[in-house]
Amino acid sequence: MAQRPWRRTGMKPPAPAAVGVLLALALLALIHLPPPPEHSLFPLPASSPPAPPREAAAPLAAGQALRKRRPAPRTGPRQEQAPGRSRRRRGMEGDSAPWLSADDLQKMRLLSRGRVVSKARVPAHGQVMRVRLLAVGEAEGDADGDVSAASPGGECQDGRCGLIKRPGDLYEVLAFHLDRVLGLNRSLPAVARRFGSRLLPYSYTDGAPRPVIWWAPDLQHLEDANNDQNSCALGWLQYQEMLQPHRLVARDAPCSSIPHSEWSRLALFDFLLQVHDRLDRYCCGFQPDPSEPCVEEMLHEKCRNPAELVLVHILVRRSAPSRLVFIDNAGRPQHPEEKLNFRLLQGIESFPEAAVATLRSGRLQSLLLRSLRLDRELWDSQGGAQGLSPLLQIIDRRAQILLRHIQEHNLTVFEDSPP
Repeated sequence: MAQRPWRRTGMKPPAPAAVGVLLALALLALIHLPPPPEHSLFPLPASSPPAPPREAAAPLAAGQALRKRRPAPRTGPRQEQAPGRSRRRRGMEGDSAPWLSADDLQKMRLLSRGRVVSKARVPAHGQVMRVRLLAVGEAEGDADGDVSAASPGGECQDGRCGLIKRPGDLYEVLAFHLDRVLGLNRSLPAVARRFGSRLLPYSYTDGAPRPVIWWAPDLQHLEDANNDQNSCALGWLQYQEMLQPHRLVARDAPCSSIPHSEWSRLALFDFLLQVHDRLDRYCCGFQPDPSEPCVEEMLHEKCRNPAELVLVHILVRRSAPSRLVFIDNAGRPQHPEEKLNFRLLQGIESFPEAAVATLRSGRLQSLLLRSLRLDRELWDSQGGAQGLSPLLQIIDRRAQILLRHIQEHNLTVFEDSPP
């Protein structure tokens, strides 16, 4: 029979009383161990340093950069986070909202996870950067329809590109979700994202979340270099004349392919967000502050002569020339209520029924929160529901003002046609 260890080493077997004392001491030590951190399924090992306190979420405000974070000393290029490890990726997998199509979700995944493989500055657009993205696990040669960059945006004809904008333009992400919740479906998919690609300048990889907007490859632009942000040239007076009820528009007239219902969708959307750049870039519908671009660029003075006023960012896609595309949707979330621009609604006699029904339902804020929760980067960076609620309350308040405007002016609604 094999000997016990203490017999081989000459040790005496421990007494039963000693064994009991040892067990009691062990149990006492276990009782006094510190508890694991709250809400943690995997407590940190004892050697791990405590996590730093989370920085307060910066307010989401259009036209103003978010609070700058002090970047850590950079010892080398920041690496992209490994696929599947980012908290923001939890949302787009199964918690989708019914107003987001499968195509929306696919583009949102590309924008939020795609690997940056090339970049290009967008002329005359400051800090805007166009990037080509490849899905996780996709190689450059796997992209169907991949073309060379011989022409501007040529490498983006397969729909795998996005525009990275300024941190202060994060409101465009909220605008995208508002567009989908209301059933307008005219804005381009947008997400918030932090970048760490070696290809991007440090200002794009400093840790601040930026909006990334899907690049539509078939947007129709005028060949006029001074007016290339339009698909058709339209002045304010022409626009108002075109909106007159039962007025027939000649086929060769500017923007004749765009029906009245499209302008109604645009007016409703721009009023809720207070986007002036499309229908009232001269700020003729309110008294602007001296710091407004329309004042600094001396555009406001043209309000005296309506014949000089033109519409901007009136765009359609070649694949759908009768449907407007809403771009540059970073309106004015903090625009004061006493200065709301009702000129955006001028000439509009009816509005889309489904959108108006959503505004009347009293559920606009809850629907937006449900939708915005899918964008984990935006959600976390802005403090979740608590941080986003003040902005949503402003939009909801504007919605009630718009409903009152519809009632006071006996305006009607029209049934939305299938997309």
